[in-house]
This record gives sequence, C-alpha cells and structure tokens, in this order.
Amino acid sequence: MILPKSPGLTTALLLCGLLLGVSDAGAGIFDLFGDDPPLDVQVADPYIELHTGAGQGYPIFHVEEQGAQVEILKRKTDWFKVRTSRGKEGWVARAQLVRTLTPAGEYLEIRDADMKEFAFHRWEMGAMGGDFEGADVMSVYGGFFMTPKFSVEVAATKIFAEFSDADMLGASLLIHPFPEWRFSPFFSVGTGFISTDANTTLVQESDRTDQLASVGAGLRIYLARRFIFRAQYKRHVIFQSTDDNQEIDEWKAGFAVFF
Repeated sequence: MILPKSPGLTTALLLCGLLLGVSDAGAGIFDLFGDDPPLDVQVADPYIELHTGAGQGYPIFHVEEQGAQVEILKRKTDWFKVRTSRGKEGWVARAQLVRTLTPAGEYLEIRDADMKEFAFHRWEMGAMGGDFEGADVMSVYGGFFMTPKFSVEVAATKIFAEFSDADMLGASLLIHPFPEWRFSPFFSVGTGFISTDANTTLVQESDRTDQLASVGAGLRIYLARRFIFRAQYKRHVIFQSTDDNQEIDEWKAGFAVFF
C-alpha cells in the first residue's frame, strides 16, 4: 500500500454543516428528570394528542382534553412518553407539552440536553478530519453506548493521498473511564479493512484490500446542548498480503451530536 505524503491540510471542520443538519436524526431514550420520579402535569390547552410513537409520522390514537392530568415518563429527543389517568401511554410532542401546567400552576419548562445526558446517552454520530500518515483523511462514525463506560462504533473513512486514495471501514470497542467529566478521555481497540485505489499512471501497484487492527486514545469534550468536540489518535497495523505489515499513525478531530 502506497500513501505518500500530501499537503498536511486538516479537514476536521469540513463536515460540520452536514453534521448540524442531521443533529436531530435518530433517537435514544433518556430519563427526563434523572433519578427524580415522573412528573404530573395538567393539560392547559383545549387538548393534547397522544401518538403511538415518537414522531409526527406515528398516528394519533388518543386525545386528552383540557384539565386532564398526565404523567411524563420518558424523553426521546423532542418527544415525551406520557401516561394518562386511565393508564393510556403515548407520545406527545414537545411543542404541546410546554403548554401544560406543573403542580405549581406554571407552564412546564423543558430543559435541553445537559451534562447528565452527555455522561450517558445511547447514540452518537459525528464527522472528523485530520492526518493519516501525511495524507488528508475524512471520517463519519456512529456509536452505541451499552453502558456509560462502554460503547461500540463503526466508522467509514476516506483517505486522500498523492499517489493513491483509500477507503477504510472499521469497528471499535471504546472504554470511557470517566464519562461524567466534561473533558472525558477514552481508549479504543478495533479492526477493519482498508481498500487502496492506486494511481496506476504514477505508481506500479495494483488495487488491493487489506485487514487492519488498531488501538487508540482520545478526548470527548461536552460543548453545549447535544454537541461534542472530539479529538483522537489511532495506531493502525495493516496486514498486507505481501507479509510486510505497515504501521500508520492517524490523528483526527471533529464534532459529534448525541441523542
């Protein structure tokens, strides 16, 4: 595999616009009030609509009228699972729920994501750019948190070198020893494949696909709401078919959203 040095222009911020555009795509269920019990609220508008699922695409199956009491159970982005006094459970949009009244007679104030949700969320997706042994690299990834300290993720990467381009697909296990910290370090171990497309007009090398293994470390920084800055280093070992293994250093930084 040939990856000579190209200009060291980092591409970490190039995908930010795409990332912001998908920040509300996907879903992860969170406790709305942490360890507090569910909250009872009163319908103040003429009615609220209960959907069968968390989204406008799910049908309305029940309507609670003004004055009715509902119990807020769970949150899924901007949708909230509620239970009526008769035991019916459904999902209400945030826009309707903020028009309900708390036991103190005030309109319900719904907070955005905070550090507590950063410490443990189910899903995360992001985009990063940086340097792959002198070549520019761009990646997108998606991760699932099994527990606050363990997550798995898959990443698709494009490498832009002077004499060849490459596509890399990998899967990793991440360990987060301090998920409650705003500056939260992590460690990773993973495997994957790299497919090299050599520029045959410049070098005498055929296209090929090789397996790789990697270890790494990085830092996730909670910014605000659902946004994270992430920087990481990985050490790859590419098991080439020529039995001449290649070691590659990769540095990347970018942004992510969690939900």
